[in-house]
Amino acid sequence: MTIVYKIGAALLRRLDAEAAHRATITALKFLPSRAPAPDDPRLAVQAFGLDFPNPIGLAAGFDKNAEVASARHSLGFGFVEVGTLTPLPQPGNPRPRAYRLSEDRAVINRYGFNNDGHAAALARLQRRAARHCEEHCYEAIQGPRATPGLLRCARNDGLGIVGVNLGANKDSEDRIADYVAGVRAFADVASYFAINVSSPNTPGLRDLQEPDALGELLARVMEARERAATRRPVLLKIAPDLTLTQLDAIVRVAREARIDGMIVANTTLARPASLRSKLASESGGLSGAPLFELSTRILARTFLRVEGQFPLIGVGGIDSPEAALAKIEAGATLLQLYTALVYEGPGLIGRIKRGALARLEQEQTTLKALVGRRAAAFARE
Repeated sequence: MTIVYKIGAALLRRLDAEAAHRATITALKFLPSRAPAPDDPRLAVQAFGLDFPNPIGLAAGFDKNAEVASARHSLGFGFVEVGTLTPLPQPGNPRPRAYRLSEDRAVINRYGFNNDGHAAALARLQRRAARHCEEHCYEAIQGPRATPGLLRCARNDGLGIVGVNLGANKDSEDRIADYVAGVRAFADVASYFAINVSSPNTPGLRDLQEPDALGELLARVMEARERAATRRPVLLKIAPDLTLTQLDAIVRVAREARIDGMIVANTTLARPASLRSKLASESGGLSGAPLFELSTRILARTFLRVEGQFPLIGVGGIDSPEAALAKIEAGATLLQLYTALVYEGPGLIGRIKRGALARLEQEQTTLKALVGRRAAAFARE
């Protein structure tokens, strides 16, 4: 498998970043469907009312259209997140719009929520659920509000946790209504919802992080969640480029809305002075290793402000077991990867698991005990 990956990675590096991404999605469609090896029970995490076999997730942006959710679970992720999805299909920004900063182990993208829309992704997730029922369930039931032909599993063992990341169409007249539409559309197939108001590539989207707009958004989303046939956890994904005043307001609104969690953080518009790549001046969101310090600091500050009311997912620059454990100690209950896989490959997932288990064994502790224990130190840095 390592040899196959190295050959494939060498070929992908000959393509531009977006073409390589598309080629990877296509390849995963042909990956044999198989259940991953069982995780060590010490890696299991409970959060948002869900049971995760391990804390490592694949961030939104990779599988934008829910094309390969099952294949990604086969790689050993504890959960995956599809999207960002908007009600109507949209092409996103003009190409080229994604760049590898190889010297910095980073990526800049300005995709702009390019996706096939709700209907196409929903159909794929429904087919996935139906196939699972047919193959693995001794009993299947037809829900009272289920889409015709969609079998709801009486036993969902093995289906895996799939979050749905929701966004708004660029030209929408009511962006909040776009998020509400996503909650209504995917309530039967999503394990949780991620409300993405922090992408830097849709003009004006981050304005929804302002207190009044965010309060209205979360109120309408939570109302839609309560009215849906199936009640799913709602998480808010925020930007790393926040002042302490902005963060205080966002956490206050999130706590008042009684959401289930937060994802910290999205890509950054900042350009650290350490960047060496000639592509560093490209516009868009920066992800990868240079985002680690900024995203971990905002994660720790969020953890301290949340005061245990709900769990956090830590994202940004996780490229090693040490980085993953640092995120947990800064306040993350769960983790998400994406850019590091471009440089490290899928073997990173197993390395992080082994590194985490080694730490637990060395300190005779648990993952839960590690969460946030160095948050104050990271928040000050």
